[in-house]
Amino acid sequence: MLDVKQIQEYLPHRFPFLLVDRVLDIKEGESITAIKNVTINEWFFQGHFPAQPVMPGVLIVEAMAQTSGILMMSMLKESKGKVIYFMTINNVKFRKPVVPGDQLKLVCSLIKNKGTIGQLHGEAFVGEEKVCEADMMAMLADKQ
Repeated sequence: MLDVKQIQEYLPHRFPFLLVDRVLDIKEGESITAIKNVTINEWFFQGHFPAQPVMPGVLIVEAMAQTSGILMMSMLKESKGKVIYFMTINNVKFRKPVVPGDQLKLVCSLIKNKGTIGQLHGEAFVGEEKVCEADMMAMLADKQ
C-alpha cells in the first residue's frame, strides 16, 4: 500500500492534478490497484455541470494514466531522475457518470513492456460497476 506522500515520490503531479489518493496493491510488472475519492469539493465541479456535478471523463482517464505511471515507475530500481510520458490513449469507453461521493477504483495492467515503453490497459470502477476503460502506451524518460 502507498499513501499520498509515497505516491508523490513516483509522480511529479501536485494539487490540483494529482488524481490518485492511495495505492492498494502493486504486483510488480503486472498490475496495480488504486483509489481516487471523488468529493463535491473537487475544483472541477465548480464549472463542470455545477447544477448536476459529473467528473470530467478526461480526468478519469488521467487518473488511470497516473495509476499506470506508478506501476511503470515501481518497476525501476531507482526512479529518481525519471519521469513518465504518455504516448497514446486509445479505445476509451465511458460507461457511467462519476459523481460526488463515488470512489473510483483504478485497476491497470501492463500488457507489454519493451525497455522504456509499456502498453497498458486501465479500468475504472465505482463499486463493482465499470465506468471507464482505456488502452494506453507510456514511455519512461530522464528528467531534463
